[in-house]
Amino acid sequence: MTEKTQSYFLELGEINTLKIDRLTTPGAYMMAQDGNDVLLPGPYLTQEMKEGMLLDVFLYTDSEDRLVATTNKPTAMLDEMALFTVVDTAPFGAFMDWNLSKDLLVPNMFQKTPFKVGDKRFLKVIYDERTHRLVGTEKIGDFLEKKVVGLAANKVVEILIIQRTPLGFKCIVNDKYEGLIYHNEIFETIEIGEKRTAYVKSVRKDGNIDLTLRKPGSKKSGGSDEKVLALLKEAKGIMPYNYKSDAELIRDVFGLSKKEFKRTLTSLQDTGKIEVKDTGIYLKG
Repeated sequence: MTEKTQSYFLELGEINTLKIDRLTTPGAYMMAQDGNDVLLPGPYLTQEMKEGMLLDVFLYTDSEDRLVATTNKPTAMLDEMALFTVVDTAPFGAFMDWNLSKDLLVPNMFQKTPFKVGDKRFLKVIYDERTHRLVGTEKIGDFLEKKVVGLAANKVVEILIIQRTPLGFKCIVNDKYEGLIYHNEIFETIEIGEKRTAYVKSVRKDGNIDLTLRKPGSKKSGGSDEKVLALLKEAKGIMPYNYKSDAELIRDVFGLSKKEFKRTLTSLQDTGKIEVKDTGIYLKG
């Protein structure tokens, strides 16, 4: 077990290892090596906490903009990104739940579109120079690199899915670039905040990267026959879909495009494995 080392400074937005200098009625005063201290309010104290003990605490500002400590870990710390839920709105911004007693503010200037209570938004926690507070921003692209180095078509990358747009899903690529998976490239369910392996389709002149979840060189219809047959067997040989079924429904159920689905049905009918009627798909044999 690694021995804890007392933090030298009080660092806003980060986990600090501080010494319990004194216990008082409001709570415990936690001290850094440079002699500055911060209050850990009484509700966070336990019977095991004694003067002189080193304790890991997160530092942020309270409702009166005073530096304060907590033993709770936030959804994301300074310069980190995560998926947050909107819990309240005001004329000047929106408030996000981030597992602390004071919600995280996202000022209007840091929102791409107006926030509504219940929305889930992917944000970065930043330090606001104007107010000297931690705030959230949806404008993550401002912090990503514009010049793409070392990536080309077919390159394997790690992505973090951050936003659904009319064109597709925006992603962070390898923790430093912005990428996009177009809707017509997606044949399975993906979620905001999900991490995936993807492949570069192209790197655009503006520094954005077009992505695909399909491995380059794989046949577009590869495995689709087996997938449809497997789902039919699970459904006891009958599924209520056919050539006229809605494209979104096909994508959700089979993970295939409408074109690929129709081609698969024709292939399976030609080999005598299924029969397609107005009422659905029927497994033969």
